[in-house]
Amino acid sequence: MFKEKKKKVKNDVYKVVALVLILDQLVKIIIKRSMNLYQEIAIIPKFFSLCYVQNTGAAFSILEDATLLLIVVSVIFIILIDNTVKKEYKNLSKLAIISTGMILGGIFGNLIDRILYRSVIDFISFSFGSYHFPIFNIADIGITVGMVLLIIDMIKNKDQKSKEDSHD
Repeated sequence: MFKEKKKKVKNDVYKVVALVLILDQLVKIIIKRSMNLYQEIAIIPKFFSLCYVQNTGAAFSILEDATLLLIVVSVIFIILIDNTVKKEYKNLSKLAIISTGMILGGIFGNLIDRILYRSVIDFISFSFGSYHFPIFNIADIGITVGMVLLIIDMIKNKDQKSKEDSHD
């Protein structure tokens, strides 16, 4: 019974990984083939555009040109998260499965870019007046939304456990 549950949870996590990864890489291929580097296409003028850039760093361009370090860190996180999924399979909620898959899918998406191009392809650009939010991609959305959902799940589980403990 536990082996079946473990396999199903891991398969469910990797279905989400595949979805995020395929969407991320497909859109990046379209951007790379149809736009020139630094080209910008306004979707909603002065608010939202597609702008093809290559980021050699991590979020907000920190650790710029540290590609090898970022590859190593990505692989370590993939291994740690995968091991956690294997160990905690009995305790993972649907939200934890989805969020973990989103995080892993995003890490894999940016890792593939770093290995292939020594940078990450970013293209989603938002501006608010004179403020320009750092350009990002679908993998980044997977990581960020996945982390937010995982935190929500952890808080929800903590509250639920507190209620159960108070009833004992």
